[in-house]
Amino acid sequence: MTALTQTAPAPSGESRLKELSDSEFEARYGCDRFTASVLASRFRYLVKHMCTHLMTNAFSPIIRDWYDFAATLSGPPELDYPMAAVSDSLALFTGVMAPAVRNTVEEYGAARLKPGDILISNDPYRTGTHPNDVLFVRPVFHDGRLIGTMNLQAHMIDIGGTIPGGFGPGKQSLYENGLVIPPMLMFEDDEPIRSTFSLILDNARFGMIMLPDFMSIAADLRLGERQLGEALEKYGVGAYLGALRYVTDLSAEAFRDAVAATPDGVYEGDDLIDCDGLDASLEYRVAVKITIAGSRLEVDLSGSSAQARTSINAGWFDTVTAVGIALKFLFTPTIPFTSGHFRHIDTVIPPGSITHALPPAAIVFFFDVSESVVEATFRAMAKALGENAIAGGLGGMSHLAHGLRADGTPWQTIGTIDGAMAAWGATKRADAESSLTYYVSTCIAPSVEAIESDAPVVVLCKEYATDSAGAGLNRGGSSIRKDSLWLTESYHYPNVIHVKRPSGEGVYGGRSGRGGAVWYWEAGRVDGDFVGTSPEDYLQAEPVAGMIDPRTHLQDSRGDYVHFGRKPVWHAQPGAIFRYESNAGGGWGDPLQREPERVLRDVRDEYTSIQAARAVYGVVIEGDPVGDPEGLALDLEATRQLRGQMSGC
Repeated sequence: MTALTQTAPAPSGESRLKELSDSEFEARYGCDRFTASVLASRFRYLVKHMCTHLMTNAFSPIIRDWYDFAATLSGPPELDYPMAAVSDSLALFTGVMAPAVRNTVEEYGAARLKPGDILISNDPYRTGTHPNDVLFVRPVFHDGRLIGTMNLQAHMIDIGGTIPGGFGPGKQSLYENGLVIPPMLMFEDDEPIRSTFSLILDNARFGMIMLPDFMSIAADLRLGERQLGEALEKYGVGAYLGALRYVTDLSAEAFRDAVAATPDGVYEGDDLIDCDGLDASLEYRVAVKITIAGSRLEVDLSGSSAQARTSINAGWFDTVTAVGIALKFLFTPTIPFTSGHFRHIDTVIPPGSITHALPPAAIVFFFDVSESVVEATFRAMAKALGENAIAGGLGGMSHLAHGLRADGTPWQTIGTIDGAMAAWGATKRADAESSLTYYVSTCIAPSVEAIESDAPVVVLCKEYATDSAGAGLNRGGSSIRKDSLWLTESYHYPNVIHVKRPSGEGVYGGRSGRGGAVWYWEAGRVDGDFVGTSPEDYLQAEPVAGMIDPRTHLQDSRGDYVHFGRKPVWHAQPGAIFRYESNAGGGWGDPLQREPERVLRDVRDEYTSIQAARAVYGVVIEGDPVGDPEGLALDLEATRQLRGQMSGC
């Protein structure tokens, strides 16, 4: 089987940038070092400014509350469209946008572009991710010359297809996903093209939300163009082009040096995807083999499973980006991200695999496979990096719901009442966060007030699940328990494909976090408005997904696997309740080395029980963490003795 290999060009020079003399720097980049640094900061500022403007003016909840978009600045065709700045928003967009912009402009024709144009495209095979994510590209001209593009990719709340909002894990064909838009103009001379708007809005369910978002995005692109133009007038085109090359060289050099400092060798890791949306008969594996030789690094995914039967696949754009994101976390977490980051990475991906699905596969849940690529990469590099390893994270859950309000208007929500906001893994620096999205997205957690204002739902519970986090010197993020009460008839599409084995794998002596699970209470099965956590409460529930004891309906790692897709759609009546418990993150380091005072704080905050503090951390605490958390007492002498026994000293 042939494999797609993404090879990168050689660096412009092996000398470290800091070692260049002033004259050498200016000869290479056409500007002085100070000007290049100022422009680099300006590039990052203007894409952040664009995103801040969009977030405060967006109508769609997934843009406004999730930050489900990204902005980038790309250079001109003669420099091969270098991506010199990315926003601090949805991370997965920032990687795919470099080739996506190139593909979109080249297919439409760079020579055909004019000032005031805005190009769009959303084809997963041209621009990555899935059809809901529409790419907007605005060319920037200076003295009649195309010198770059301002770009913004944003999730549209709907793009047609068989399911409102697009997220249906049971879809088996790309044609079920919705409208596919090839590279075409949406604005010309800063005027909307009516036929393009009609094409999209005639195929979407929420045009009243999408239309003002389109206009806001166009305004954001004009804002970025204007601010870039101001920089061009002040510093000149030559300095601008030199700064584009400088910032990409800088991130390439930082990554090159970090790889060179890592022992040469072959490192392997994998991640399990439980099933697809059809049934539980097939498991899927994402396998990563990383070869390091000097300052070069190859990531080979040839051992991954064949593409799935339903829409859980990723395209090669998304896989390459996930590789880049994982390696950035591991090697250069503090260096600004640019397309230069990929210069010393060769990525080998087999066509027809779950990491590089071919048409007409329904590439829609790209982020689940992308997250598995990240987790597999973390596992592969754990031993090589030692104390710099990163523990595994949330794995991933999502839940789409839709229906009609009493007045007949449609509503839709995605990623608000599920496990999409959950735990990361710990590092040597600190405990992990418990309420972040996937490593490949890093979106903002929507507030309960926003969730309840956008859909007919009441968030009954949003709390940490005690003793779920992976223990360690630094603790993993905890599972989050969310209960949602639905007020109208509604239709639900859970997607839970990382619960057979804990995704939050511990590193450097840390323990793994607990896996997740989902339950459903039909309307009328709950006495009152709230659901407790007693065994009797779970007996009244129908398990939706997870490793479950069939007799008690309680979560049990040795229980039976429950497949979320055994119902194509979960049809709920008013009063129904879903409970999601997300996967927890892995710990870093030996739990017996965690300071007793930090364990006491965790018990007070109900991350950890008194029993687990003693059994796992060897810390003796007396008192009542629920009734009198401030009265908890730490017995240091008993802790010293217990830890000595547990460590064999």
